[in-house]
Amino acid sequence: MLLGRGTLASPARLGRSLTIRRGKVGLGTSRIRGRRDDGPPVYTYEAVPGVPPVSAIRLGQESSPGGLPPGAHPHSHDFLVLTFHLERDGGSLRLGDREWQIEAGDVYLIAPGEIVDPSGLEEAEGWAVFFPPEVLGSQALGAYLSWRAHPLLFPFVRGAAGGAQRLKVPSADRPSWSERLSALDFELRQRRDGYQEAARAHLTLLLVGVSRLAVDVVGDLRLNDEPLLAEVFGFIEDRYSEGVSLRDVARAVSLSRGHLTTVVRRKTGRTVQEWIAERRLAEARRLLVEIDLSVEEVGQRVGYGDPGYFVRSFRRAHGATPLGWRRAGRP
Repeated sequence: MLLGRGTLASPARLGRSLTIRRGKVGLGTSRIRGRRDDGPPVYTYEAVPGVPPVSAIRLGQESSPGGLPPGAHPHSHDFLVLTFHLERDGGSLRLGDREWQIEAGDVYLIAPGEIVDPSGLEEAEGWAVFFPPEVLGSQALGAYLSWRAHPLLFPFVRGAAGGAQRLKVPSADRPSWSERLSALDFELRQRRDGYQEAARAHLTLLLVGVSRLAVDVVGDLRLNDEPLLAEVFGFIEDRYSEGVSLRDVARAVSLSRGHLTTVVRRKTGRTVQEWIAERRLAEARRLLVEIDLSVEEVGQRVGYGDPGYFVRSFRRAHGATPLGWRRAGRP
């Protein structure tokens, strides 16, 4: 969901980066990755080397005149979005075929692939936080891909309320939520020593609060979990480092490649091949920064037998070579 000061690109500018937040923060960018059939554009979060992949914006106070960036339109994304509305009632949020009237204390959890129409947010005030699951570590990414009950990501799982949920923060707890979001924003803006750890800690505390709010609906979410997606992403998680292909995944779940591609894209906004590539590249990013391996060894570990193809794929996805990413991500 692209809110605040970012500039939305038109489909004709496909592939151009759009900054979620301007100024000295420079946290991450969101760019158009493509379209789902004839539907709205799909945005992807582009991490910055050495920077925790999380962005926060203040709704109502930091947004452009009129409350929304020029050209705001329905879209979906492949990262997680949390919005919190503290100050007052006002505005609305349309997610898929549902529209909610925003009230003070509302928290909205938006899963990847959900179609978001931000046109009703002109009067809304609060916060929005954007992040991919890998911000919580490589184990969280694996848990998310397989749609399992990760204690902090499970409330975002598609399958309940059409891929979105609305929770309510009790009035007595709202000041502490606002303070937590302000602290996250401060760390991301100031970038003082240790800010990466501090930002992740503040986000983790927010997600703990979300999980506690969602405790009453967790049972329903479990009942509505997606068995096919669980099987698909579980297979990818187990085999992504072995050069697994769409053909392998389709054979594992006993579906044709075409039908599997259609189902997964409709439910998540990405194709099977894109999910395989994302899992490989997420692990590659981690290895490049944390472990002293050659680029060729990193590529082999994540399932790329051809070093040249690994470098080209990495550069196409991140705008930097693997070595460039490593240099930027290390002190």
